[in-house]
Amino acid sequence: MASNSTFSDEEKAAMKEAAAERRAAASRGTGAKKAQADLADCLDKIAAMDDADRAIGEALHGIVTTHAPDLAPRTWYGMPAYANADGKVVVFLKSAGKFKMRYAEVGFQEWAHLDDGDMWPTVFAVATMSPGVEESLTALVKKAVR
Repeated sequence: MASNSTFSDEEKAAMKEAAAERRAAASRGTGAKKAQADLADCLDKIAAMDDADRAIGEALHGIVTTHAPDLAPRTWYGMPAYANADGKVVVFLKSAGKFKMRYAEVGFQEWAHLDDGDMWPTVFAVATMSPGVEESLTALVKKAVR
C-alpha cells in the first residue's frame, strides 16, 4: 500500500529524535555535565553506524575536534553534529544507512562561513573516507569557523 505521508519513516524517526534531544537538553542544564552528555550522545550515534558511515563519522569528529575545537559535539535530529557557542549547528553528518541513501552527507548550516559569491554548496556527498576527502573536509571545516 502506498503511503500518502509527506515524510518518510526515516524523517519521522529523525523528528522524534529531535524532540527527545530537546527534552534531554532541557534536563541537562548547562556546563561541563551537559557537554559530556552531548559528546557521549554524538559518539554513540557514530558508534552505532555501519562501517562505512562510522569511518566517515569518526574522521569528521577528528577533523572538527582538531581544527574547530570551539564547536561543541551534540546530536541534531539524531545525527552527529557540531554547534557554535550559541548552540547553533554548524556542521552535521547525515549517515547513508539511517536514511537509506547511496552516500552519506556532510552538511553545513547557515552559520558556517562558506559564502562564496551568490551561490555555494552546503552539503557534500561522501561515499567513502579517503585522504583526499579528509583533506577537503578539513578545509571546509576550517573555512566554516574562520
